[in-house]
Amino acid sequence: MAVKQISVQLDNVPGSLARLVDILDKEGISTKAIAAASIEEDSTVRLVVNDPEKAVTVLESFNFKYDVSPVIAVEVPCHPGGMNAIVKPLSMGDVNIHYIYTTIERLGRETILILGVDKIDEATRILKEHWIHFVGDKVYTL
Repeated sequence: MAVKQISVQLDNVPGSLARLVDILDKEGISTKAIAAASIEEDSTVRLVVNDPEKAVTVLESFNFKYDVSPVIAVEVPCHPGGMNAIVKPLSMGDVNIHYIYTTIERLGRETILILGVDKIDEATRILKEHWIHFVGDKVYTL
């Protein structure tokens, strides 16, 4: 299942991420998964939050540059080869994984994998065929 990811552009300076997180926290928006990467003066922060629509409204009111895109949220099987159970079928199905990041639901139990792929519908179909458990379209279930 696809969930909404918000990618926020930040200046690559101390305090930028803290300001973003503080604003979202004060508005009751909790971050369920996060990944950040910097290139020279800019940083891109990818977020999966409990209320993406409210987050977008807040980001707009503070003049943040952002983008919303669908990503896949799946549970990694908790055994050796669990990650391969997800990435191998996608590779065999000619789905390119642009990026990947994780969040832990319950320490030592489930890890939720967030996948940005080039063919989201095809990736979803392939993973369903392989009995991969999707987190769902309600992000707060993370």
